[in-house]
Amino acid sequence: MRKLVARVFDYSLDGFVATEGTEFFQFCRDQPDDPAEDASGSEFYAGADMHIMGRVAYQSMASYFPTAADDPNAEPLNAARKVVFSRTLKTADWANTTIAIGDLGLEIDKLRRGGDGYIVVHGGISFWRSLARLDLIDEYRVTLVPYLAGEGRRLFEDVGKSCSLDLLSSTAFRSGLQLEYRRHR
Repeated sequence: MRKLVARVFDYSLDGFVATEGTEFFQFCRDQPDDPAEDASGSEFYAGADMHIMGRVAYQSMASYFPTAADDPNAEPLNAARKVVFSRTLKTADWANTTIAIGDLGLEIDKLRRGGDGYIVVHGGISFWRSLARLDLIDEYRVTLVPYLAGEGRRLFEDVGKSCSLDLLSSTAFRSGLQLEYRRHR
């Protein structure tokens, strides 16, 4: 069965996710490009069998990646199979995208059984929290940024029962530290 890997960008040391319109978000956007981080991300995305996301993340990504020729992640994301979870979205124009409207747990179970590679979970925050509450995320790939945001939205708020994680790897990049964890079973 395929595993779900939550890809969390721009996570502050004090536990907040950078959201558009905040100083923290702008700090993250102003960081210089890191070729090693770009290569790692492109390899990770290209190795995925599928990418899933909630409506908010989908709308943001779909408005950016189809025309982002200079972004190293654009090619693998544009070519990949994508599923957006939404009960309000009526169409999905980004290439290779379908909309899932059924029960989240049942839909994820179907997707897990339908292929061989891992599934990248892009978010947004509400979508990640819903998957965490249902104990469906197998691994977290988090970029911890050297910033104290002080306020904002916390990823791991109201996610249900606690669980132990095993550190798989940590990699330092210019913009911060990429941490990979797997649920301890």
